[in-house]
Order: sequence, then structure tokens, then C-alpha cells
Amino acid sequence: RWPLLAARSPFVSRDRAASSPAPTASGELGMAILLRGTSAAAAATAGPSSTLLATTFRRARGCGRLLPAAPRLRRAFAARASAQPLEVCAKESITVPGRLGDCPFTQRVLLTIEEKHLPYDLKLVDLANKPDWLFEMNPEGKVPIVKLEDKWIADSDVITQALEEKYPEPPLATPLDKASVGSKIFSTFIGFLKSKDPSDGTEQALLDELTSFDSYLKDNGPFINGGTISAADLSLGPKLYHMEIALGHYKNWSVPDSLSHVKQYMKSIFSMDSFVKTRALPEDVIAGWRPKVMG
Repeated sequence: RWPLLAARSPFVSRDRAASSPAPTASGELGMAILLRGTSAAAAATAGPSSTLLATTFRRARGCGRLLPAAPRLRRAFAARASAQPLEVCAKESITVPGRLGDCPFTQRVLLTIEEKHLPYDLKLVDLANKPDWLFEMNPEGKVPIVKLEDKWIADSDVITQALEEKYPEPPLATPLDKASVGSKIFSTFIGFLKSKDPSDGTEQALLDELTSFDSYLKDNGPFINGGTISAADLSLGPKLYHMEIALGHYKNWSVPDSLSHVKQYMKSIFSMDSFVKTRALPEDVIAGWRPKVMG
């Protein structure tokens, strides 16, 4: 059985967190988090699990019975605190061994898990030297894959839907009429990135999509589903992160200041704790897109 790297959510008991060594690094799912779990200080500031577990039941006055007292959402969080962690396989960094790689689809899955406050164990895979066990879990040898109810699931669309169905609280589903907002940005970004002809219209195609998204956010934002983060944001955010880094490096290009709502959207998404913990290193994003640019 392959070894698991611990990447617990903040919802761990304080006793358990206190027994973990303190992290030696921070940010972007640092190996202190991957290998050693969450520090006591982090758990104390971020994890209400021990409080939730302590208040899930209260003793009735004058008798020995235990009466449920926690609301539904609090009970759900408390249950997750003691649940078995999900097993997740993801791409390893190609620039810094032992760090999370540059796949935006993997980050989408990890963002979903983080935003649902689920514990998980992360196994990083060197995709240049895929181990045999990976093909046993997914015959296509692709990641991300997540184990749910003793079954390995592939494809970020399928994984995030399965997570939403199994763990409906807090809800992240995006209404169907909003689910496709911004969905063409990624493909137009790739077209512009690969282009070697400045006059072929690929830059304008990307600008058109970003302008449309800016108008949408102006009327409906700050997020795709209004005031709350939803699955569509967790899908689009990593793609915009790749767009910003790759186009900045290879094209010296950035989102125009005139698209202020898009820029604020990116700033808000990129500054989320869950995003900072699961984002790829910029050098991995640059290296990951190099074949597209050079090819």
C-alpha cells in the first residue's frame, strides 16, 4: 500500500493537532502541511471542531440524558471532524519535489474539499514516472482521483458532483442558469497563449470573453452566484490563476485595468485561504504551459 501524505483540513481536534509537529513553512499547501498535518496554532485559530464536538450534545438539567443541541450544519461539521479522511491522488510539482503540481483541475477538487471542511490525505504522483498502482486505481493513469466509499473516482466534474451529493453542507452547487458563466475564458486563453500571430484575433477573443464576464459580475457579482462562493467559482478560479501567470510570463500580458470587476474577482478568489493552500507554484505553472507555447 502506498504511503499517504497527511493534508488535514482545519477541522481536526485540538488534542490531535497539538500532537503534530509545528509546520516549518507556510502557503501553497507547503510540505509542512502535506507531511505533518495542521499545527496546534493553526487548529486553534481555524478549527472549531473541538467546540462543535463538545456542544453537539448537552446534558438535560436534572437528569442524565443527553439531548441534541447543535444545529444541522454544526452537527455536520462535527461529524466530519471525526470522519475518515478522503484519499486524493494529485500531480506532483515538476520543479520542487514534494509539492503540489500545477493542474487546475486538481486544485478545483481540493478547493471543493477545503470549502466543505473535509479531512483528506494527499498522495502526490510523479506523472513522468507513473507508478503501477496508479493504473490499478485509474486505468487511464490520470489524476486527480478521489476515493469515495471504497471506489476511486476520476474527472474533476464527476468528483465535485459526487462530493456535493455526499456532503451537501455547506452547499456549493451553482444554479444551472449560471453554471456556464465564464466557461469560455479558459479555451480562449489557451488559444491566445499558443498563438504566434499577433493579428490572428486570439487576443481579442479572450478580451471579448473577459469583457462579457466583467459585465456579468458588475450586474450579478461579486461572485458567479452573487454574494457567495459556489462550484463555478472553484472551477474558474484556478484557470484564471493559470491565465494570469502564463500570459504574464510568455506574453507580458495582463487583464486590462478597465475590467475592474474581473480584476477584483480574481483578487478575491486568489486571496481565499483555501486557494492559497492549494495553488500551484508560479514556476510550475510556467513550466507546465511551456510545451503549449513552444509546440
